[in-house]
Parts: sequence; C-alpha cells; structure tokens
Amino acid sequence: MRERAEQLKGQVRQAFKGGKDTMTIADALTYVDTLERLGIDNHFREEIEEALNLLHVEQAEIDGSNSLHITTLKFRLFRQHGLWASEDVFDKFREDQGSFSESLGNDPRGLLSLYNAAHMATPGEVALDDAIAFARGHLEAIKGNIRSPIAEQISRALDIPLPRFTRRIETMHYIDEYEQEGVYDDMLLELSRLNFNLVRILHLKELKDLSLWWRELYETMKLPYARARMVEIYFWTYGMLHEEEYSRARILFAKVFGMVSLLDDTFDVHATLEECHKLNEAMQRWDENEVSILPEYLHMLYIKTLGNFKEFEDALEPNHKYRMTYIKKAYKLSSEYYLREAVLSSKKYRPSFKEHEEISNMTSGLPMLTLVTLMGYGDVATQEVFEWVDRVPGMVRSGSQVTRFLNDICTPFTYICMQLGKHKKDMPSALECYMIENDSTGDEAMAAVAALLENRWRILNQVTMEIDRALLPAAGQTRSFISKAGMPTPLVAT
Repeated sequence: MRERAEQLKGQVRQAFKGGKDTMTIADALTYVDTLERLGIDNHFREEIEEALNLLHVEQAEIDGSNSLHITTLKFRLFRQHGLWASEDVFDKFREDQGSFSESLGNDPRGLLSLYNAAHMATPGEVALDDAIAFARGHLEAIKGNIRSPIAEQISRALDIPLPRFTRRIETMHYIDEYEQEGVYDDMLLELSRLNFNLVRILHLKELKDLSLWWRELYETMKLPYARARMVEIYFWTYGMLHEEEYSRARILFAKVFGMVSLLDDTFDVHATLEECHKLNEAMQRWDENEVSILPEYLHMLYIKTLGNFKEFEDALEPNHKYRMTYIKKAYKLSSEYYLREAVLSSKKYRPSFKEHEEISNMTSGLPMLTLVTLMGYGDVATQEVFEWVDRVPGMVRSGSQVTRFLNDICTPFTYICMQLGKHKKDMPSALECYMIENDSTGDEAMAAVAALLENRWRILNQVTMEIDRALLPAAGQTRSFISKAGMPTPLVAT
C-alpha cells in the first residue's frame, strides 16, 4: 500500500506541476480544493502554496469569472491560506438594490460554495452576514430536492460549515462522494483511499499504545473520581491533527491532555480547598522532593506528572529541549487558574461575564495544549513561534473562547444544568453568568453567547490573514489545530 501510495504521489506531483500552464483558473482552484477535501493536501503543500500565491497575484483576472462557485471557492481558499480576498467580489451577484440575485437559487453548488466561503468572514463584514442568510435560506428550501452527493454536502454544511468542520470526517465522507460526481481523477481517488487507510492504521496503533500507557497510569494513581477518557481525548486529538507526519505531536498531546484532565478533575470535583492550595504549591515548585506536602492520595499524581514530563524532555532532540520550559510554565499556569476557580467556587462567588471569560480562557486548556502540540513538531516550530504562543495572542485567545462557548451552547444537557443546578463545586457557565448579569432568559443568553462565538470565529479568520508571514507555517497549523476540531474540547466538556 505504501509503495503504491508513494508512486501515486509522484504522479500527482508531476501532473500538478506539468499542468500549471494548461490549467484554467477554475481547474487550479478545483484541484487544490479536491486535494484538501480528500485529505492528501499535506503531501503537496509546496505545490498548493505556489499555485495559490500565483493566483493571488493574478486575482483581478479571477474576479472576472461569472461563476458563483469559482468566485466563492477562490475567496474561501485564499482566506484559509492567509491570503487577503475582498468581500467586494460578491457584488457582481447582487441586484441594484444590494440584495443577492434570486436567480442564484437555481445554483445549488454555487449556493453551497457561497455559504461555506462567507464563514471566512472577519469582524464587521456585514455583507457576508447577508451572504450567509441568503445562502442558508435557499439551501434549507432546496435540500430535500437535491440529488446525491451534493445533498449530503449541503446537510453537513448547514450543521457545521466546511471551514469549521473536522477535516478527517470530511475526508471520510468526501472520498465516496467524489466518485459520484461523474468527472473525477482516478489517480487522486486511489491515492486518497490508500492514504486514508494507511493513516487509519497508524491512528489505531497510536490509540493502542496510548490506551496501554493510560491503563498503567490510571491504575497506578488510583483516583476513582477522575474520568478514564483516553479514547475520547484521542478522538479530539486526531480530529485536529490527523496527518501521518504529526504522530509524535498527537502522542505528546494526548498524554499531556490525559494528565491535565486528571489534574482538572482533582481541583474540580474532589480536593478540598486546602488540598487545592497544596497541590498548586507543589506544581509551582516542580520538585519530587516536595511530594510530602501533598495528601497521600495525590502522591502518585504528582510523581507520575513530573516523571512523564521528564520522559517527554528526554525524547526531544537536543536543539528542541528548550521547548519544555514553555510547556512546564504553561502547565503551572493552568494549575494556578484551576486553583482560582476552586477558590471562587468555595466562596460561591459569581464572576462577571468578563471575569468568567478571562479565567475560562486559561482553564479551557487551549493555551497550554497549543504549546504541547508545537512541542511535537519539527523545526518549523521555532523558538519565535513558542514565544508568540506563550504570550496567548489573539488567535489562541479566540480559540479558547470558541471551545468554551461551544461547550456552553452545544448540548441540551448544558441548558438543563442551568435550570436544575450543577455540581456544587462547578464554576458557573458563560450562559449562567450572562443570564445573571443581564437579567435575561436562558434563550436570550444562548443567542448572546452564540453571537460572541461567531465573533471569535471571525477573529480567528482575521488574524490568520494578518499574522507575520515568518510565523505562518507553524501558525497556520496552530490555527488549524484550534479551528478544525469542530467540537468543544473534552477538558471543558460537561
């Protein structure tokens, strides 16, 4: 399988390079989109970057296209790759009064492409709000009368737009749908199937290894109140970062995630306030000789945490060992914020919405876990990138808010908890804080938090296009890590 896949990669690369001069603009955009949706774009990053940069320089010519699908596909691909594209490209599809032409309602593919592209909006782009509302209204009206495979693609997008959908799950669907489109590239289809299966074999091996590691860790610690959830954690991990070359990053991420989940559960549901203070004090000292200040039931949690981090550091290349300094600092900071939550809960203090946002940004785990992900990268994750993430820039901060807001509005159980009360030690959710501060109903709070969630998605889009190009290779992966999971982090899941 691997030999055949390598052979196909060479043939696709040759076809991609050889076709540059003969491909139309529409062909080139469609080819890039197909590679990405089939999950094989990571094998052709240089070719894709070169093609999109060239098209971006020549975008005036692209804007001359009268195809809604091609115009919106170009807009989405440019913005997803950090290249600016103006919302003015949609003006040609509007009537004199400014509303979108009703004739577009007869173009399901174009409407779907418009809907997905408009979700690459940045804050303040009201015209793209109109595009989303227009496309969604027409897609809802026609979705029952459309044939496969576009019917399934419309259904998925109306649930979660393509730029926010889990890449691995999209590939799983699209491999079958691509063949149904009538005109398809046999070479790309065969490569995508081989690649999907090869990566799945690796994922299963990783999950087996992680499960064995977790069993030993969990049974040694003997913390019956803590959740055993490695499969759940791994599902979230590979949903964000599925490519074969990120195997080490996935393993490190899942292990640290598992350990911080145990720490979170200890602060949240079991330890007394005094024990929380002692646990945080020990974490800040980061010295196995300090284990004596902890109650006996937390000794193994502390010892295993320090021991595993030492193993992670030993596994890093000599020129990458500096990375552990950032990881330890972030882990200690997470402990401090867990303690802050525990103190506020013990006082039955209800934070303001702004206070809640500040604390939950850190307790979501995303600032720390973003650094953990980079720890497993190659040389593309430079010390400059670690410094950038360590400062919790807008991209990471918005990503943290996305995971928190998603968690608060995504499940009916959250709403039930708002009405019936939660675990006595739990911090209020963003919804509860908003309801109390604004004297609003649950439905009003849901709508308000959903609007804030949308704003944070748009900030993620904006910073992707504004970031220093020197940081872009690693930052692009960071943005993908933050936004492509399509689900709230299990660390904050109810």
